[in-house]
Formats: sequence, structure tokens, C-alpha cells
Amino acid sequence: MTSEIVAPASNPKPHFGQRLWQSWIKPVGLAVLTVVTFRSAVADWNDVPSQSMEPTILIGDRIFVNKLAYDLKLPFTTWHLAEWSQPERGDIVIFFHPSQGHRMVKRVVGVPGDVVEMRGNALLINGAPVTYEPLPGEEVDTNELADPAPWNFAAEQFDGESHPVMSQPMRSAMRSFPPVTVPTGQFFVMGDNRDNSGDSRVFGFVPRRNITGEAIGLAFSLDKDRSYAPRWSRFFRRL
Repeated sequence: MTSEIVAPASNPKPHFGQRLWQSWIKPVGLAVLTVVTFRSAVADWNDVPSQSMEPTILIGDRIFVNKLAYDLKLPFTTWHLAEWSQPERGDIVIFFHPSQGHRMVKRVVGVPGDVVEMRGNALLINGAPVTYEPLPGEEVDTNELADPAPWNFAAEQFDGESHPVMSQPMRSAMRSFPPVTVPTGQFFVMGDNRDNSGDSRVFGFVPRRNITGEAIGLAFSLDKDRSYAPRWSRFFRRL
């Protein structure tokens, strides 16, 4: 009786498409998905295209956004999975425009239940005037401002925290409005450049669900008017 020796079956060599998928497309795709998911739900960095937050944030600043500052959202959506805090007066928040849907950055000046009023560019919250202190021009790098002079600067205080604001007396702007009560689940936001900011004076209150995170610092800054030269002094600065 003769026995036949059967050679073991050889594994077919993966064709080019399989090798490309396994060695390049799949790992790169997973890496990209991980980064995009992280930026959607945990932290992000956003460019600033307008001067509405001058002198705090300049055109060309790349701001770091903490998307876990107030809640946890389902990635790529505004659905809240968990919530542990609420935006407070003075916070700089990232949100989607209430009607147009584009992303914006402004400062919270009124929280739910607040009565917000403005007289001659001075805020009143719940009937009490907000504290303003003189802020000399030399404390602001006016060479970096996109809006033309003349400017007025002040240090505005919310709950013991101070931040700079500016006005431009030669510009037409809404510098006064009657008392408005911030509804439940909504916020009143304004730009620090009070005479050149489309904010809650224009589009109304911002729903809580539209707020995606808090801007907490600058990652880096590039001067677009000087061939994108780095503004080294603004790198890694807290807001």
C-alpha cells in the first residue's frame, strides 16, 4: 500500500488592495477617526476670524477649547450624555449661532434668571451696575488690533474676575438696551469688543444645548497681515 504525501496548502498571497488596506488605509483611518472623535467630544482648537473679542482674542489666534468644561456630548452631535456644570458670567464659550448654525466665540454676561441691561456701554446685572476700572492703553498691545483707533479700554469685573473690554466711540453701535430677563436654559453673550460684535444684542439668547465648550487659552497665534508671522508672546497664554 503506497501512501501519498500531500503538500500543505499554501496561503494565498494577499493582493495589492488587501495589503494597502491592512498596512495603510485601516491604521490611518483609525487614527484619523480617533483624533476627530477626540476633537468633537473632549478638546478642540479653533481659529478666530473676526475682531469681535478684541482685545482678549485677536484675529489669527488659535484658541484651545475644553469641550468637557460643562458636559459630555455624543461625538459629532450636540446631544448631552451627562452634565456637571453650567456656563458662568465671564466664561468665554464656543457655541452655534441660534439661527444660522455657524460656530462663534463670545463671553457670557447673563445666565438664566439674570436681568441684563446696558446703558452707555456699561452693563447692569439684576439692577446692579457692573464694576469697570480704567485700563490704560499701554496695557493693551494696540499694534495688534484689527479695528482702527480711537479706542477706549476698561477692565470689566464679574464675580471678582476681571477681563478687558474695548469700545470705539467713532463707530455706530448699540450701546444701550432696556432690561431683558434671560430665560431658563438660555444665556446672554457679548463680545469684548463692545462696539463691533454681533452678539445677543443682535441674535438674542443662546440655548444651552448650542454651547459646545469653554475657551480656556491660546494654543498659538499667527499674524495674517505679516505673512502669518508667529506672535510668540501669545503662544500658550491663558484667557
